[in-house]
Amino acid sequence: MIPYTIPDQTQIGHVHLKVADLDRALQFYRDLLGFTVTTLYGDQAAFISAGGYHHHIGLNTWYSKGMPPAPVRSAGLFHTAILYPTRRDLAVALKRLIDAHYPITGASDHGVSEAIYLNDPDQNGVELYWDRPKEDWPQKPDGSLEMYTHPLDLEGLLGEL
Repeated sequence: MIPYTIPDQTQIGHVHLKVADLDRALQFYRDLLGFTVTTLYGDQAAFISAGGYHHHIGLNTWYSKGMPPAPVRSAGLFHTAILYPTRRDLAVALKRLIDAHYPITGASDHGVSEAIYLNDPDQNGVELYWDRPKEDWPQKPDGSLEMYTHPLDLEGLLGEL
């Protein structure tokens, strides 16, 4: 078989999450994080977006209405990562979480990015992050990325505001 490399311009288009309560999920993704609803499928599903794309996140109750969260120690989605365009935008998101008293499960500096971790109301992992400029990404002597997990300076991040 001839080796294949996916095209460089390929992107992850959207994630579709099973939720137990659509209204509760919308309160988190729309009202707290700020996504816009692009379409509703009655009371069973919603597509939400940033910037007018048809949808970045789909939320549905087709198999999960009223159900408990998936077990943490099982196969499945670890987290959905939401990429913010600037460090200041990530700081605004952090401030909104703090003001809403929404629990954060972690905050890390990965060298290439800074990230805030939390769970949505259905205990789906969510990463809010921004990427440093590519030219600032740390590299190992062999040229590969030097990614790490260090504590994120939350006060420094909030200093962007």
